[in-house]
Amino acid sequence: MNRELVFLRTFAVATVGIMVFLTTAAFKKNGNQRFSEIDVERINIVEADGTVKMIITNVERFPNGTDKINTRPTNEERKKRSGMLFYNEDGIECGGFIYDGQENENGHSSGLSLTYDQYDGDQVMQLLTQDYQKGDKRFVSSSLAFNDRPSKESQSKTAEIMKELEELRKKDPDAMRLKQKEYEEQGLIGGVPRVMLGKTRSQNNGLFLFDDKGMPKAMFYVDKENNAKLDFFDEKGNTIASFPENKK
Repeated sequence: MNRELVFLRTFAVATVGIMVFLTTAAFKKNGNQRFSEIDVERINIVEADGTVKMIITNVERFPNGTDKINTRPTNEERKKRSGMLFYNEDGIECGGFIYDGQENENGHSSGLSLTYDQYDGDQVMQLLTQDYQKGDKRFVSSSLAFNDRPSKESQSKTAEIMKELEELRKKDPDAMRLKQKEYEEQGLIGGVPRVMLGKTRSQNNGLFLFDDKGMPKAMFYVDKENNAKLDFFDEKGNTIASFPENKK
């Protein structure tokens, strides 16, 4: 009887061991776990030292407010959206891919944006689509834009300046504008579009070029009446030449 008990116990332990081994082997191959499908609210892609390099998130877990990524504060004012955020080797945010879309009291509103930032700064390239409705009119614009950013820009300093300007705006809007201009002249904040390729809100499709102050300088486009046009502008935005010429 004792021998039978010992045999049965040994057989049971061995069976459990084999099952554990087979189960583990089924989920592991070359050290990687494999899933056919998972449901997850957020994934943080990290380096071996823990530095977050990418976040894939739903709306609720989108980092903002008091959240910190790589010990750095996040953009407090940024709206939560689903998508991805990218971080460089220094742990600084360097771009992202976000999107949203839903019905509202005007009809609907949706958008998609893929951006790349300059080092420790804001967007220098953006692929953007916006689609919204007001009454019986629908507005859709899609573009690829390239922007100039201030040479001394940093994300933490920009956040600090924006808070200061917002407080000043509540007390003295004119003083706020002067202070903002000072920071822009110091190369700390600002940023202007230089090249835009795509479809505008006025339904013009073409190539749009801007000067270093963000003023339009040249446009080559097809308007909503299917007329091909080439326009040039002075530093104040006045048309100085057009082809074909406007005939009155």
